[in-house]
Amino acid sequence: MIYNKITMIKSSLKEKISHVLKPNTQSTKKKKDGDSFVIRIPRFKNFSLNMFLVLVIVVFAFFLGMLTNKVFDLEKQVSGTGTAAQANTAAGAPSAIPSPAGPVNVSVGNYPPRGNTSAKVTVIEFADLRCPFCEEWFQNIEPNLMKDYVDTGKVKFYFRNYAFLGPASTLAAEAGECANDQNQFWAFHDYMYQHQPSETDTSMYTDDNLTQIAGNLGMDTSKFSSCLTSKGAAQKVAKDLSEGQAAGVSGTPTTFINGVAVVGAVPYSQIKAAIDNDLK
Repeated sequence: MIYNKITMIKSSLKEKISHVLKPNTQSTKKKKDGDSFVIRIPRFKNFSLNMFLVLVIVVFAFFLGMLTNKVFDLEKQVSGTGTAAQANTAAGAPSAIPSPAGPVNVSVGNYPPRGNTSAKVTVIEFADLRCPFCEEWFQNIEPNLMKDYVDTGKVKFYFRNYAFLGPASTLAAEAGECANDQNQFWAFHDYMYQHQPSETDTSMYTDDNLTQIAGNLGMDTSKFSSCLTSKGAAQKVAKDLSEGQAAGVSGTPTTFINGVAVVGAVPYSQIKAAIDNDLK
């Protein structure tokens, strides 16, 4: 649309230039060898003013042409960017993250496990309490994992923080550490995923709201609030992040099954196949 308007302006300017330069002619007759012929001599009215206008119009047309090309290129770039963005949106999932070459030696962290600590298979999930794909993992994979393997004593399941989605994620992870100080980590973990808002809504993640959640779960709110303002919880969260990065984690959820990484909220069948293979 912008390009078409500029083209119309250029056409109008050409007509005006043509009008300004249109000469008035005067005919003179000369005789040569008995024959006559006509010489038309162009004469311009207001010669100096016309030349000035021509100069101004030429300069203006030059810059207008540059602007036209610039706008045309910009429209192509915007069109290309929009197409790429639509393609990413249509995918409906994060770009694939390569799994670390395994197995990797990963420590279990400081949260208590779910399941038998003597189980043959160890599953460690690195996740962000605000991550929507981690919430998907919680809803679709964890219940089956618990029923098929954890409750039957075949798997011990650990959770580690990988808080990388900003300050709200970090605060939520620190609140998990404070809940763990009162032996309520898994209750807090489950509540946070069951009530997870959209990723753009961070209103839940404040000291007051998280302390209120702790109180609703039966924790001592005074101790919980003091923990949130201390440096101890923050140091534990930072350690989890650092050790996750060292193990090759670059996105959430990343699940280690006896040290072998499975990246993303994959189908449960993929998790099941990996566990069954290690149980042989």
